[in-house]
Amino acid sequence: MNAHEIDYRILGEEMQCVEIELDPQETVIAEAGSFMMMDEGIKMATVFGDGSKNEGGFFGKLLSAGKRVLTGESLFMTTYTNEGYGKRRVSFASPYPGKIVALDLSAFNGKVICQKDSFLCAAQGVSIGIEFQRKLGTGFFGGEGFIMQKLEGDGLAFVHAGGLIIERTLAAGERLKVDTGCLVAFTSGVDYDIEMVQGVKNVLFGGEGLFFATLSGPGKVWIQSLPFSRLANRIYQHAPSNGGARREEGSMLGGLGDLLDGDR
Repeated sequence: MNAHEIDYRILGEEMQCVEIELDPQETVIAEAGSFMMMDEGIKMATVFGDGSKNEGGFFGKLLSAGKRVLTGESLFMTTYTNEGYGKRRVSFASPYPGKIVALDLSAFNGKVICQKDSFLCAAQGVSIGIEFQRKLGTGFFGGEGFIMQKLEGDGLAFVHAGGLIIERTLAAGERLKVDTGCLVAFTSGVDYDIEMVQGVKNVLFGGEGLFFATLSGPGKVWIQSLPFSRLANRIYQHAPSNGGARREEGSMLGGLGDLLDGDR
């Protein structure tokens, strides 16, 4: 294997974290802001690019960093290396309620495509790049735009998504329609396209948007039940500064009710 062979365990239910166990000189790479805690003897370092061992010098690192900018991520990533003599542990936390999924890339022909902000951490040797959507309609209306993240290698990578994550295996020719925001990841053999919602009433009053994401097998897909954008919209709608306080609760007291129950 080119990637480091790390051990792990996923802890928690709604707010999960992943604990990585590193042997001496093993390294894990992670997105900035995902760190939770680590044992003594682990060295943290900020690196340019995706931290892959196979970036190919300065220009390779520059290209890798440029790809990360296109996906809206930072130019830098953080590496955690066990420089002690025994096993050490480092933990990374999910950024919002949801689930963490471990992907063994060697089991998926060395490549998984995922939404831009789902990557959490991976064994060193895994390359984090970009995947362009070749179809114009998919790029404009597919919910993830023209650019998605691409995880390549033969090691473990960890992705995070909101709510419950459902894993589906599609047979050759089998099609699955998904809300464009609910798609988390899919293997390289899956064909990703979009399809317009049928029916005028569905389009105008269905409240589910104009398009489905259509996924055609063979391959595996991961679907989330609570996209972060959906969660953020609900929070915004009910924020007091947005005039949303008690709007959906049917209260006749309005502001007086807020005073009585201590909200003001």
